[in-house]
Amino acid sequence: MPPKIDLQPLLALAQTCARQPGQTHDSRRLFHGRGRCFTGLEFVCIDFFQPVVLVTLFAAPPDTWLAELLADITPLARANSWTLVVQRRYVEGAPSEVVLGDMPERWLAARGPLRFLLNPLTQQNVGYFLDMEPGRQWLESNAAGKRVLNLFAYTCAFSVVAVAAGAKKVVNVDMSKKALAQGRENHHLNGLDKQRSAFLPEQILKSWSRIRRQGPYDIVIFDPPSFQRGSFVASKDYAKLVRRLPELMPHGGSVLACLNAPELATDFLLQSFAEHCPEAQFIARLPSAPEFPDANPERQLKLLHFEFPGQAPAA
Repeated sequence: MPPKIDLQPLLALAQTCARQPGQTHDSRRLFHGRGRCFTGLEFVCIDFFQPVVLVTLFAAPPDTWLAELLADITPLARANSWTLVVQRRYVEGAPSEVVLGDMPERWLAARGPLRFLLNPLTQQNVGYFLDMEPGRQWLESNAAGKRVLNLFAYTCAFSVVAVAAGAKKVVNVDMSKKALAQGRENHHLNGLDKQRSAFLPEQILKSWSRIRRQGPYDIVIFDPPSFQRGSFVASKDYAKLVRRLPELMPHGGSVLACLNAPELATDFLLQSFAEHCPEAQFIARLPSAPEFPDANPERQLKLLHFEFPGQAPAA
């Protein structure tokens, strides 16, 4: 039988919500078993997207263990009018079950004053990645007055943060028209200036001329999937992104290179830059989100900051 989860973070959140009725609280991870820091609990994560507590199972637990966990969470959920959902990622289609309460008509992630639409429970991913928060914080601190290229933009959370932080323009590129439509709605939801964001439904590796035409850029973000059949395989295609930097930011700028592939270590990214854009200077790997501890940091989401000098613009 797996051990019991320490529910202290959930209890503390419940107490905070009880003291502040009617206030929206930031979305967050409450328990991260996938990092293998909690022996016997590698199969479970718990997230909070107010008013939903989402328990995600990556393998089948003993029935009695899950029943006991739900019994422990239910009083806190009832006291705060939370909805309790269990998703079984180990089952084909990753079905989700509402075990307490009702889903809101519009399910949102919250980050300070910003809001992000979440995907329906019929989809595997909610559409907002909590472990990317250090990257969002970095962009928020660097975006003012800049032109930003957001590659593999998905639902454009980076763009929302950048525009809200004063970016001059953000160009979002993704092959999924549906994801970009949700990204556009995220900008509308937050009342952001339409003129400061653009959405290009393109297969990135085949569309460099159209992407370049929107530039030049001051900040470039790479956040590709580790493996997307027929369009991107990180182990062989990441280099194709890196070598395009000189044409994307001819006058120089900042690069945030992201990679969520446990099998590829930091050295993979460093070597990609050393070989294909040696002018770029490695600055730092951003600290990982503390709510996502991992027994092996090289298996975590990797967020690397580079600076590319470029050429001074002609006088």
